[in-house]
Amino acid sequence: MKKSTIIAIIVAVIAMPIIVYAASPLFTNTTINEPLPETSGSGKAIAATEETTMTDDLLSGSFVGVNDGIHNAEGVAKILHLQGGNSVLRLEDFKSTNGPDLYVYLSTDKQASDFVSLGKLKANIGNQNYDIPTDTDLAKYDTVLVWCKQFSVLFGSAELTA
Repeated sequence: MKKSTIIAIIVAVIAMPIIVYAASPLFTNTTINEPLPETSGSGKAIAATEETTMTDDLLSGSFVGVNDGIHNAEGVAKILHLQGGNSVLRLEDFKSTNGPDLYVYLSTDKQASDFVSLGKLKANIGNQNYDIPTDTDLAKYDTVLVWCKQFSVLFGSAELTA
């Protein structure tokens, strides 16, 4: 065999698993439909219109995807302030292209230079809830990001406003 053929085979053997790992989530979807979080006491589900279960104004924003043909996110992000002082980030009518290592961040900007991680994205389609740490300054961390941690790539963002 020629030396160039052997090198091409070695490169292909090394590259194929990496390509499959990075690209396979693009062809699979996961779906979740979590209910609205419950308040501590009444056991009733929270709705944005139920003033009695909210302690502050609702913060919300619509996702804007990168829309580069590979990375995208759409839907609505809402911060729900529960009785007792806890807050939850709720993604509603959410849909994103899937990725290998997607996380949900509350950030100060779209570059994830200063952020609070709320954990791995539970699914790339559907309604989902994320607990927000109690000491998080929502005036500072006012942007929700769907971020690929492994490749440092933004899939979509939502700026939160009252």
